[in-house]
Amino acid sequence: MSQTSTQDATAEPPTQSASTRPTKAKKNRLSGGFFRFVITRFLLIIPTVFILVTVVFFVMRATGDPITAAQGGRLSPEELQRRIHEAGYDRPLIVQYVDYLGDLLHGDLGTTVTDNQPVISILTRYGAATFELAILALIVAMVVGIAFGRIAAHHRDRLADAGIRTFAILCYATPVFFLGLMLKLIFAVWLGWFPIGLSVPIGVEASGVTLADRLYHAVLPALTLSITGISNIALHTREKMIEVMGSDYILFARMRGEKGFRLLRCYALRGVLLPAVTLHFASISEIFGGSVLVEQVFSYPGLGQAAVAAGLGSDMPLLMAITIVSALFVFGGNLAANILYGVIDPRIRRGGTAE
Repeated sequence: MSQTSTQDATAEPPTQSASTRPTKAKKNRLSGGFFRFVITRFLLIIPTVFILVTVVFFVMRATGDPITAAQGGRLSPEELQRRIHEAGYDRPLIVQYVDYLGDLLHGDLGTTVTDNQPVISILTRYGAATFELAILALIVAMVVGIAFGRIAAHHRDRLADAGIRTFAILCYATPVFFLGLMLKLIFAVWLGWFPIGLSVPIGVEASGVTLADRLYHAVLPALTLSITGISNIALHTREKMIEVMGSDYILFARMRGEKGFRLLRCYALRGVLLPAVTLHFASISEIFGGSVLVEQVFSYPGLGQAAVAAGLGSDMPLLMAITIVSALFVFGGNLAANILYGVIDPRIRRGGTAE
């Protein structure tokens, strides 16, 4: 009898440790799969950026050297050849490409052709404004779009649903620059609620500009950029919620007594978050494309306005840098979307796939 109890006592600790080890292994396996998933997506950006830089470089250099394109009719032939030689544009194109890649890896994007300023300083100055505008537009589009989609799905085939769908379709079909002009006319000129343009108050030094000032000047441009996203997300969320509301687990939740907005918020909304995030982050390229027009309408000093000025002045180094930075923003947004997939969908956290 004592031998049996002794054996049970000695066998108990391995049983406890065996029960805890699978749990730890499972947790490690889950975190490891998600970590590999994120690292793989991040590493895929490197060859994509390399291909982009290569294509942009050779396409822009196919028309000739940047100095001739920008200053060809303003300088004498001797001065033009001197500046081309000093900049190294008379060397073989492949040598220029290798040098450009080396400078790019060291963070040197060159200098502008028109005024000989470091390109990195222009990107820092104008890129911050565009990044701020894009973030505000993404937040507004996600919050308002999902809210409108929820309301439309909750009041399906009623007046609120018809009004939201009509508004979304009209906004989606209207050009961005026209929406900006209408918002500017109504809220800035007629009502006087917001400034007509710029990113800071006129006559105020940069050191005296507060965050509230910048947000106040960014309201109308950010709203203009976000309207297309609001339309897409609202219509998509409505359709997915109507589809999810007819599923079996929603029926079971109804049988348990759940109803109203609690049913939408706690059950149906979870089923539409992943496709909404997918659709939203896929529109980052549209936001940066639309920022060119929006920044022109509101005289907002961002990368879009700098790209237009560089295009008019044939400033190839600045155009190349803006193209690369804009692409990095898009790639970064897609990477953030992939990470959010893993947070929202546990299937990705288990094995790195969403199958």
